[in-house]
Amino acid sequence: KPVPVPAFRLLAVGEAPDRLHDRPFVGRTRELELLGGAWERASAERTCELVTVLGEAGVGKSRLVAEALERMNARVVRARCLPYGEEITYWPVVEVIKQLDALPSDPAAAAAIRSLLGESEQATSVEEIAWAFRKLLGEHAPLVVLVDDIQWGADTFLDLVEHVGLLSAAVPLLLVCVARPELLDRRPTWSVAVRLQPLDDDEVGALLGDRVAPGLRARIERAAGGNPLFVTEMLAMAGDGEDEVEVPPTLSALLTARLDQLDPSERRIVERGAVEGEIFHRGAVQALSPDEPHVTPRLAALVRRELIRPHPAQLPGDDGFRFRHLLIRDAAYDALPKAVRAELHERFGAWIEEKGALVELDEVVGYHFEQAAGYRAELGRPDPALALRAGDRLAAAGQRALDRGDERAAARLLERALMLTRPLRLDVHAELDLAQAHWDDPERAAPIAEDAAVRAGEAGDETGAALARAMGAFHRLFIAQCSPDELEALLLEARRRLEEAEDHVGLAYVWSALGYGVANARGRTDDWAAASEQSLHHSRLAGRQGLARATDLGIALCLGSRPADEALVTVERLLAEMGRPELLLSRAWLLAMLDRGEEARRDADEAYARLRELSGMRWPDWHLAEISGLAGDHEDASNRLRIVCEWLEATEQLPHLETYLSFLGRSLCRLGRFDEAAAFAERARAIGETIGAGGD
Repeated sequence: KPVPVPAFRLLAVGEAPDRLHDRPFVGRTRELELLGGAWERASAERTCELVTVLGEAGVGKSRLVAEALERMNARVVRARCLPYGEEITYWPVVEVIKQLDALPSDPAAAAAIRSLLGESEQATSVEEIAWAFRKLLGEHAPLVVLVDDIQWGADTFLDLVEHVGLLSAAVPLLLVCVARPELLDRRPTWSVAVRLQPLDDDEVGALLGDRVAPGLRARIERAAGGNPLFVTEMLAMAGDGEDEVEVPPTLSALLTARLDQLDPSERRIVERGAVEGEIFHRGAVQALSPDEPHVTPRLAALVRRELIRPHPAQLPGDDGFRFRHLLIRDAAYDALPKAVRAELHERFGAWIEEKGALVELDEVVGYHFEQAAGYRAELGRPDPALALRAGDRLAAAGQRALDRGDERAAARLLERALMLTRPLRLDVHAELDLAQAHWDDPERAAPIAEDAAVRAGEAGDETGAALARAMGAFHRLFIAQCSPDELEALLLEARRRLEEAEDHVGLAYVWSALGYGVANARGRTDDWAAASEQSLHHSRLAGRQGLARATDLGIALCLGSRPADEALVTVERLLAEMGRPELLLSRAWLLAMLDRGEEARRDADEAYARLRELSGMRWPDWHLAEISGLAGDHEDASNRLRIVCEWLEATEQLPHLETYLSFLGRSLCRLGRFDEAAAFAERARAIGETIGAGGD
């Protein structure tokens, strides 16, 4: 420029406005008041309010929430659940974290978030992620968190949402969840504050206004059935057509008719975006349309037609778009032949695999390869190589879920993986992971391992067969269908073969079972600790640290004969790696043994506070009982141990109950109450016989 001109620094790019939101908002007065009142309560009373807006597709949930949020003077973060299966657990959590662009101030909480984001190798758990997420939201309150399409959320994510609502104390926070009615099929007790009904005739008339001829207006009113999306889409189509417009009988037919108005090039762009989902990227459309030189102008044309709109990209260096409604995406996708869907899903999976910038990449890539393989199988053209690629991705995702303790997601992912791979090959590790995902149901877990043993034997894989037989027996131990002696023999045979094969995943499983299932059952705590250390060693070599029962190692070290100062070094090393509150309790116990009572109580109090925050449950403070006993306060110790034993009996944890009844008897002996002690010792002996513990 020949003369100076004003210059301004660009600080941020806002989301493009939705032009259809310029159309009148009608009705919904009561619903707006409910949402506004929830925010006022959260702000005034410093509480967390959970509000769910439920309604059929197209009934106006998103528009209602957008209108309500515009009236709130609040910071809002947005997330959504993906329709890729219920196992993509943390996608909405990661979206919120990225928008907040911060970590919690608590070091342990920050470590859990970094682990979730893939920025740390430290193992974390489902409970720790939920606790850390609550911490993060609390530090950014007052805040509104909007989560869309929670009917597709993983069970673990839905638990997290409920726990945030219940456990966030003194935090001005509003959680707004938007869902279709299918949510209640999965969660019948889910609290719903707003059930959105269709508009009445007067409201439909107000939405139409004076923009259409009376005859067309009457036909739209009859066909709409009170659905505002039908009205807005019909208005858009009427504006596109030159002749008298035919009114389709259903919303689905209307959306199909709108898409039919596109020229072939625009239609192909819409369809390729639909393969990625409601939100898609220019780069993906280009990758799926290699012969289309005008992707960007075509996308701009679709924005003008109000079928899509710009949206913040979820992949760095790309442009994001969003279908104006998920039903438009569904109509575009449903029109694709299965053969084309298969090709596009495979190509998209390969493209996103190469981009590699997603936290839950295995789940997303696995889903698209799974879809492609499924469509090809339906067409009678199975693709074994593609099925294996899909299975490998889903199995990796399942293993990761299992290692962080999300057994429900792990089970579903592994079942999907094995459905793809079982006809093609045997994967003993994946089968045992699936059995482990059903840890709390031994009658279901044991047959999975045993079936794998049979198949491995038939395939000539004696090492895999030995491992699977041993793990089947391990699960049967907990329903009194196997003794520790029988289990030990099978585990030792498996260990010998696994050592020859250098199978670290198998060895991690075997050593864990030798510790928890054999040594612990026999009361040989030093052997339990040694086996737990071996399990941890092999799980690290396998790159699956979550396989090992590290918290078991902490307990075994406290109960065993290793000097407390040596055991403390090991526990502190584990704490630095994992930060688990259970390990903090073990450190408290060891500190008490070293006459460092004040530090011990501080650690124990912190650990129990964390555990109660993590679970929302009252945890029995058995470590505080032990700390009191070590300090010579046997009265306090015995009182606490009674509470512990009552809790263990109520929760049917018989192996632990046997141990703590013995501890209670010991504490009573130190008080000279030998008759009471004898009764508890007899009860412990009877439980030991019931679970087949044997030994001393």
